[in-house]
Formats: sequence, structure tokens, C-alpha cells
Amino acid sequence: MILSALFSNRAYNYEDAFGARDLTSVPMREAIRDWYTLFYQTTPTEEEDPCQRIPYTVVNKLTKTTFGEYQAGAEDPFLRAVLSALDAHRTEAVHAAMTGGLAYLKPYPTRAGIAFSVVSRPSLLIFGRDGEGNPTDIGTAEHTSAGSKYYTLLERRTVGSDGRLTLRNLLYVSHVRDQLGRKTTLDALPQYAGLVPEYTFPEPMGLGLAPIRCPAPNCVDGSCDPVAVFAAASGLIHNINRNEAQLNGEFERGQSRIVVSADLLSPVGPDGRRRMLRDKVFVGLDESPGELGVSIFSPALREAAFLARKKEYLRDVESMIGLKRGLLSEVEAAERTATEVTSSEGDYALTIGDFQAMWEGAAREACVLAGRIGTLYRVPNARAVRPEEVTMDWGNGVLYDEDKTWQDYKDMVAAGLLKPEIALGWRFHLPTDTPEQLAAIREKYMPALDGLLGGEA
Repeated sequence: MILSALFSNRAYNYEDAFGARDLTSVPMREAIRDWYTLFYQTTPTEEEDPCQRIPYTVVNKLTKTTFGEYQAGAEDPFLRAVLSALDAHRTEAVHAAMTGGLAYLKPYPTRAGIAFSVVSRPSLLIFGRDGEGNPTDIGTAEHTSAGSKYYTLLERRTVGSDGRLTLRNLLYVSHVRDQLGRKTTLDALPQYAGLVPEYTFPEPMGLGLAPIRCPAPNCVDGSCDPVAVFAAASGLIHNINRNEAQLNGEFERGQSRIVVSADLLSPVGPDGRRRMLRDKVFVGLDESPGELGVSIFSPALREAAFLARKKEYLRDVESMIGLKRGLLSEVEAAERTATEVTSSEGDYALTIGDFQAMWEGAAREACVLAGRIGTLYRVPNARAVRPEEVTMDWGNGVLYDEDKTWQDYKDMVAAGLLKPEIALGWRFHLPTDTPEQLAAIREKYMPALDGLLGGEA
């Protein structure tokens, strides 16, 4: 659910409650609100018709292609459970990052283990940053309804000079949706009864959240704030929506425009009544109103011109975002596999590679945080986790062709340019950094080496 101070234009209420001011610039706030409006809008307005759903199409296609052949695993049961919990929120998290530019994976302990929630950009206020622009002091809002009351949990996360994280929790209650209301105790809701007003973790863990940053460059204010994947094309998307509204209007009117005297279109007529004629259908002329009367202007429908222009708009969106040409503009194009995308020309493969790297970095950091939080709260089987313990396989396609790489490794072994242990370690996702690790590979796999390498080693 998208719940936000930025969305409701009541940021000052949240800032006053937190006792701090959001560092997000006004242009960025307006842009974030616009991105989410474009993404979620389904009802046509007087000016725009969002029936094409361009932002959703872009985000959904990128996400599907990014994870088309994705697999993640680990040998440890605790880590496998963490990856399973992450996988449940994978699509939601990536959609939020692509739409708002920034999202966070929030690990928290439960009786069953570690669970995750997603913090989207509209639910986030940034109060402090470090020298590299990374947030070090943030506020988030979580909304709950119970009976006739609406509750808002405000959580502030601040990283101190010693690197330790301090959490502060405030609960507000209101009888009106989207209003902060008055402060109440944390035990007013059962799910918050275990929270404390303030707590400082005994060891550094950053914000305790794993960030997912969209790799698109900031084209709004040039700041370090990440932007939506379709941010550069937002103006074009508005034009497409206006284009659709105009085209639909022509068809609804049966291609006709009616020319009438201009005084018939005045807001209030001589008799004091409001006009009933709509200027989208009627065109007023001031010349000789007494002789003009009513006439019909009926041009040919501009279906071909509108469709051609819409197709060009979609091509421009593809170019700005970095999508493969035709993915949006060629509506008859069939779904492509990851391998087909990689083998085609253009920079699409690089774009997908960026999003895969985006998720991989966030997922590994989330696993490390899950280990720390699980250990701190004594979650069963919890332990410290190293990022390299997580195995991620993106399959044949966007980042590389696995079968081709394996053949290259075998050729290098046959030519004496690579140790067989290195090739086998890559094939079975095993570490090859130390002599002991290489010896373990020899002991486990070398008897079958000839068969694995096609008898070439």
C-alpha cells in the first residue's frame, strides 16, 4: 500500500512529529508524486487518458526479464529461509525501486524466523546524509486501521557518530483517514505492544535496512536521490496520455465538430443560466453571430496519424530508458527469452544487467542484516552471514550465456591455460581461492573430470 506524507501534501505534519525537516528537494517531491500518479492512475481525467499504462508496462517488462531465469540458494537452512522470505517480496520491492527510485528491504524477527517488508519512497522522509549522499537519518510511516480509528506508526532511524543505530517509535491515532491525529501509547495496538519508544543497537548495522537504488541517472534536480526508471520519459508519457484522450474524444464524437455562435459558449448566458455546450464538441465564432446559426464541421478521422505518432512516442520512451527497440512500440512482438534479448543488438542487455546487479547487491546486504538481527533477537538457527554465502544464478541470458562460458572454460583447460579445479569450481558454484578449496574440488570431482570436460583435460 502506498502511504505517504509526500503523496498527501501533509509533509509538514510528519516533519513536525519527527522534529526534523526532510532534505528531499521540492522538485524531487513533485517528481515522486508524479511518478506514482502515472504508475497507478487508471481513471481518465479531462486532459489525459492513462489507458496505455506505459509506466506499468515498462516496470513490469523490466522486472519479468530481469528475473526470467533467476535462482538463488544457500547450503545453510537459516539462509535458505531468509532467501525464501526475500523472494516473497522480490517483485514488490523491485517495482517500488523502479517507480520511486529508492526502496528499502526491512528485515524483522518473528516467531517463525526472519520476515521482510518493503519501504517505498513515498513512505520515507530523509533527515540526514553522509558525505557520499547515503541516508543516515530517516523517518518512515506505517498506517493501520482498527475499527473506526486510523493509526500511524512513525519510526525514525538515526545512525550516530559511533555507527550505532537508534530507533524511535511514535504512534498516532485519528478518526479521519490521512490525518495524523493525536499521539497515543504504543500498546494501543497489539502488534506494537512490544515496541519501545527508543532503542539503540549494541553493534553497528547502518540503518538496518537494505537499499534498492534504481540505476537510472537523476534527471530531476541532479542530486544524489535515485529516480524512477521512466523519469526521463515522464513528459512523453503525459503526452501519450493526452494523445489518447484526444483520440478517444474524436471517436466518441463520431469525428464531428459543431460550429456555433461564440456567445453560446460563454460561461453564463444572457438569461443568467450556465452554458450547457462543451467546447470539446462545439467551436464558437464571433463573426456575424446572428447569421451563423449552427453548422457541422466533419473532418476525416485522424486514426493513422495518431497511431503513427503514438508509436513514435513509444520508441522515444524506449530510447530514453534504454529498452530494446520494439519492446514497447511493436505491439505484435512476441515475448523474448533472456537469451534472445542478449543476442539482439542495442543496449538493452546492459540495462537488464544493471537491474540484476541492483537486486543482487540489495539481496546480499539484506541477508547479512537478517543474520545480525536474527542473532540479536535469538531467532532459531540464526547466525552471522557473509555476502558470498548466497549463490545467485541469472541463467542463460542477460548477463552471460552459461553454456558458452562453460565451453570457453573447457577450451582453456584443454589448452593448458586454466586449472581444471577453477573450471569445476565455477561450474558447481564452489570457492577456489585457497589451496584447501582446490584440493576439496579435486577430491570430489576429479575422478569424473574426463566426463565433465568432454575428455579434453
